[in-house]
Amino acid sequence: MAMTSRPDSPPERPADLGRRGRAAEAGHFAASLLYTAAKMYYDEEATQADVANRLGTSRATVSRILAEARRRGIVKIEIVPPDEHADAGLAERVAALLGLERVYLSAPLRNGQRGGDGLGPVLAPAVSTALTEAGLASGDVLLVSSGRTIYEVARYDLPPLPGVVVAPTVGGQDQPEGWYQTNEITRMVAARIGGRATYLFAPALPGPDLYKTLIKDPSIQRVLHLWPRARCVLSGVGAPPMVRSDMPHFVPAGEASLVDAVGDVCSRFYDRQGRPVSYAGSERLIALSLAELKRIPITIAVASGPDKINSILAAAQAGYFKRLVTDPATAERLLEVAA
Repeated sequence: MAMTSRPDSPPERPADLGRRGRAAEAGHFAASLLYTAAKMYYDEEATQADVANRLGTSRATVSRILAEARRRGIVKIEIVPPDEHADAGLAERVAALLGLERVYLSAPLRNGQRGGDGLGPVLAPAVSTALTEAGLASGDVLLVSSGRTIYEVARYDLPPLPGVVVAPTVGGQDQPEGWYQTNEITRMVAARIGGRATYLFAPALPGPDLYKTLIKDPSIQRVLHLWPRARCVLSGVGAPPMVRSDMPHFVPAGEASLVDAVGDVCSRFYDRQGRPVSYAGSERLIALSLAELKRIPITIAVASGPDKINSILAAAQAGYFKRLVTDPATAERLLEVAA
């Protein structure tokens, strides 16, 4: 509660205000009367009966005076839902425990919103806040990963960041789902923020001969040279490969080394200690490396769900992201497991 207006003239005596209050019962009350009554009631914690006695008027009139003081903005009352306080404390506790700069909490996810179309509209506002606080300016480079979460978020409103250059963190994938189309996700994000898209026209994992050719191609080099210049990266966090229902086709199914992987960021797998996990052909992967990722000033991960708890914890411990967007239930679970 705050009283923002002030009387236009020196404070009047209670008796004078009382006469003015009685005279104004049929119309509007003077601003000085509204202010004085509100100050007694809210700041001095007087009862309405006390205020009525001091002003020489009725309790019913005091009730009308206080109501008008609120209508005219002399009294402003803010009602904050209890869960906002709880969420603020929850975000701070998760950030402290995981050693992060900031945690952004979305609204709670309802049943059925863990995947599909329901995920984007819930997480997008928190992602928008994270991108706004990144302070990106025209000419800055924003990298975006592939993956279902980033794809869904990119379908909804994001903050205007005109002139920001948007580029993918990994090459394309020969799969029909939209969340595997890295250039399409890049285009969607750039359109949402009013930025400039730069596309990577190369498969994520080319064969040995094609890799040698592509890595020297000027159009490919143009994107690869953006990675070290990036100011910010927005990435999903993949669940452990052994529990996922779908995987990028370039990842060899049944690869023994992937048993140790607890997740991936920017299509790079890592184990429980955050150490990189390789597989057959991964040395040819055209994707941002984990070492490069750690050098980017602002790293924002977007992840939600119980299957990603260990993925989030390991990536945070390794420093693969410093800011996290998640939902309250995932945040609570992170605290339980990390503690």
